[in-house]
Amino acid sequence: MPDQESERLKRIRDRQLKDRDPLVKERSFQHVTSVKEKRMQKRFSLVKEWMAVPHVVKNPLYCLIIGAIITVALPMIITTPYTFYIGAIITIVIIIAGTVAGVIMDYNDEIKHHLE
Repeated sequence: MPDQESERLKRIRDRQLKDRDPLVKERSFQHVTSVKEKRMQKRFSLVKEWMAVPHVVKNPLYCLIIGAIITVALPMIITTPYTFYIGAIITIVIIIAGTVAGVIMDYNDEIKHHLE
C-alpha cells in the first residue's frame, strides 16, 4: 500500500511540475513557427495545386470550355436562327454530364484512398 501511495504522490508531483513549466507555450510557439517557415520555403507549383482541385470542379470547367467552342462553331456548320440556343442547350447538357462524371471520379478516388 505505501508503494502505491508514493507512486500516486510522485505522479501528482510530476503533473504539477509539468503544469507549471513556463517553457511549454514557448516550445509550442517555436514549433508552430518552424512548421510555417518550412511550409513557406516549399516552392509553389500551379500544377500540384490544380491536381488538388476535385474532379467535381474541374470537369464542369472543361465541359464549359468545350461547350463554348461548340456554341461558337455550330453557327458555321448549321445556319438556322436557333443555332445559338441549340449550342447553349448542348453546353448545359455537357456541363451536367461533366459534373456527374466528376462526382463519380471523386468517389472512385475516395474508394481507392480508403482501400490503401
